[in-house]
Amino acid sequence: MTAVMRSSALTPMSGHLVIHMVAPDFSAVTGTSFPEVLGALLPVVLVTAVAVLVVSAFVWGVAASMGSWQTVAKARVGVLVALGGAALAGAGIAWLNWLLMTGARF
Repeated sequence: MTAVMRSSALTPMSGHLVIHMVAPDFSAVTGTSFPEVLGALLPVVLVTAVAVLVVSAFVWGVAASMGSWQTVAKARVGVLVALGGAALAGAGIAWLNWLLMTGARF
């Protein structure tokens, strides 16, 4: 499945309207397709997000019991970043699939 986008532009030299075909090059990674590469990277992102979530939640709990509000705030940010990263990874795959399907229709 290839996504093709048509763009038109006036070339400065000739003044004629030229239509350029713009399409992603899925053969840039030899031996695999683009969706397979993304599917292989998704577990790495999710495992990293879970690791950051576990460490940040642990630090949040320990810092809260010790009364260090500065560390609690930093650990809370770590938890939110980990949750946001996992959500963006999942949403990114869905968005990319939608873009590829939309581009394949045109």
